[in-house]
Amino acid sequence: MILANIPSPPQGVWHLGPLPIRAYALCIILGILVALWLTVRRYTAMGGNPDTVWDAAIVVIPAGIIGGRLYHVATDYDKYFCADCNPVDALKITNGGLGIWGAVALGAIAVWVMFKIKGIPMGPFADAVAPGLVLAQGIGRLGNWFNQELYGAETTVPWALDIYYRVDAAGRNAPISGRSTGEIIASVHPTFLYELIWNVLVCLFLLWAHRAWKLGHGRVFALYVAGYTLGRFFIENMRVDEATMVFGFRINAIVSVVVFIIAIIVFFSLKKGKETPVEVDPKYHAALAEKQQEDGDEASESTDSSATPGKS
Repeated sequence: MILANIPSPPQGVWHLGPLPIRAYALCIILGILVALWLTVRRYTAMGGNPDTVWDAAIVVIPAGIIGGRLYHVATDYDKYFCADCNPVDALKITNGGLGIWGAVALGAIAVWVMFKIKGIPMGPFADAVAPGLVLAQGIGRLGNWFNQELYGAETTVPWALDIYYRVDAAGRNAPISGRSTGEIIASVHPTFLYELIWNVLVCLFLLWAHRAWKLGHGRVFALYVAGYTLGRFFIENMRVDEATMVFGFRINAIVSVVVFIIAIIVFFSLKKGKETPVEVDPKYHAALAEKQQEDGDEASESTDSSATPGKS
């Protein structure tokens, strides 16, 4: 007997006149905003220049979206490049489909180039961004809930997710853009919820480990990668959506194992200990020291001037 199922949203797209408002896109935007807020707080507390976070956002957000989409299209190419497919759909990001591996990889490369140009160590920034990044990924999974996608096998567990039949204005089947008829197609494992919960737990663990273990030099980011891939491996194997298979396994499950191993090796290879605030951003602290010196000189000159007797 089903005790209490989780309902899917009745729709994932709303229209303001001709403008479609997609829940998937809103979830991604919300995740980005939360990640930026947490990263600014953490990077500033570590001694970094908060403006650097906003500079990085300008670079990493478009690079991450492009990289994520490229990975998704490359690993699910048969959905976009087949006899009955429309290749233009590969550009429709709001319909769903962003591969986290491509997003992190291209985003990291873009930020690395920016930090190289600026002459700022990237390790502290990577450590600052890691908890917010995994939390943003969890928030983004809510978009899959609205789109009724990436779920698991049918089940009778109390927290099963009800998938509704959706139709468009003409009554045609429209799983993503349509509106629910109230008819339940299946009750399945809510893998979006499993990953959301896992990501929140990883975020909290990273916040704790950063302080308790005095991590630095990029080790928090390596721990994020290891933690995320550990959970993703099991959750990926619960999903029943179509996926590219390699040697009989889902490609994202294979990537999870490979990246997990690399992350663990990197974690133990990186330098131990935390950076001092000056080490986090030497140029920023040099500029602050210079500004303080200038302010001190101006204050001294003002004092000397006020102490000089006026002429009669």
